[in-house]
Amino acid sequence: MAGGRSPAPRRAAFAALVTLLFLACVFFFLSATTITSAAPNSPALRLAAVRRHAEDHAAVLAAYAAHARRLSSDSASQTESFLSTSSRLSALSSRLSVSTVALLEKEARGHVKRARALAAGAKEAFDTQSKILKLSDTVFAVGQQLLRARRDGQLNSRIAAVSTPKSLHCLAMRLMESLLANASAVPDVDPAVPPPELTDPSLYHYAIFSDNILAVSVVVASAARAASEPSRHVFHVVTVPMYLPAFRVWFARRPPPLGAHVQLLAASDFPFLNASYSPVLRQIEAGNRDVALRELDYLRFYLPEMFPALQRVVLLEDDVVVQRDLAELWRVDLGGQVNGALDTCFGGFRRYGKYLNFSEPAVRERFSPSACAWSYGVNVFDLQAWRRDQCTDQFHQLMDMNENGTLWDAASVLPAGLMTFYGNTRPLDRSWHVMGLGYNPHVRPEDIRGAAVIHFNGNLKPWLDVAFNQYKHLWTKYVDTEMEFLTLCNFGL
Repeated sequence: MAGGRSPAPRRAAFAALVTLLFLACVFFFLSATTITSAAPNSPALRLAAVRRHAEDHAAVLAAYAAHARRLSSDSASQTESFLSTSSRLSALSSRLSVSTVALLEKEARGHVKRARALAAGAKEAFDTQSKILKLSDTVFAVGQQLLRARRDGQLNSRIAAVSTPKSLHCLAMRLMESLLANASAVPDVDPAVPPPELTDPSLYHYAIFSDNILAVSVVVASAARAASEPSRHVFHVVTVPMYLPAFRVWFARRPPPLGAHVQLLAASDFPFLNASYSPVLRQIEAGNRDVALRELDYLRFYLPEMFPALQRVVLLEDDVVVQRDLAELWRVDLGGQVNGALDTCFGGFRRYGKYLNFSEPAVRERFSPSACAWSYGVNVFDLQAWRRDQCTDQFHQLMDMNENGTLWDAASVLPAGLMTFYGNTRPLDRSWHVMGLGYNPHVRPEDIRGAAVIHFNGNLKPWLDVAFNQYKHLWTKYVDTEMEFLTLCNFGL
């Protein structure tokens, strides 16, 4: 046994191995316990995950809420109006019964009208097609003016704006389609046998020459509503034969308010208007395009022949709005002169020299270039004085002299009036007629409020999208929005 190994070292080694194994087992147990405590089913970890998800979604919703507040602030007023009107209509419908219809009918119409106005106002914001159509109408109108200006050699930075051709034509076509669908709804009228009120000289008679149905309806409505005795006011509307049926449909469906009277006529209703009598018609037949484009405007020089029973007529342009009773115009003293009009000269501006060709002897010998010009828009014509002074014959002489356009620009009717009524015009008080709402953005508000008639003369007519916003409501408030064709024909109202 002296040469063998001692058993003590083996026992020590075995004990060390056992100790290491024990420590390894303890370490493994503790690690497993730690891992188990962090397992997915741990309540603490799940709570942390829920908190994190909640905070993330809360941040997303806060961002959406901020965006929604920005969007809603832009339409809060409109939304409130929609909800208010909707709730009122709902409440009203719940109250309706056979016994309450008569009492609630007026209120219902008011709410429905407001709802329709709100919907029409919202349509432009949401209906992209409507915007495209309105833009194409404007582009069409401007394009037509460009073509005409190039052809005439008068292209400049100011393009004359006219009524939107497509919208006005659409309105006329829709009205005539409704006539074809229901011809009995429009009574036949014989212009040779007019109702007695149309020829009664004791009433207040107006003449309007226009092919713009919507504009004429505004003139008639505003004048009738401003009158203290609307039934004594008679409006004689002269248009082109093509649009006469459309005018008849409009006024059959929308009669003049408050008992006012309307007579609708075409140039063809006056047998004396032919080329053998009128230089206007003769020049049109000869191909004078400038006169042809202004045919309706030139027909105003035949007022005494058109209305032989009348003694005084007020001529209104179709781009005016009446704000005060015009009955007093029939008592304005013209001092024996033919024409009562607003004079427009101030300083050296708007005098005869601006409108007439004074290089021509026929002009230079008969007229003064410094004579004060006046305006059409509101004109009081004494037809008896007109007949006495044979003004229509004077007009015929001037038209014959200007056949080649040497005395004045035949595309404008004002120079013909300045010459025909030279020395025969009495200035009206300025409160009767305030001009410039179609070109001047700085007309004084007090002048507008005090005016009997406001005049949208200029390029920016109130039925166009380009009209001045500060004036447009003065015109649109007289538009009959109950006429459904206005929306269908895309008027920018």
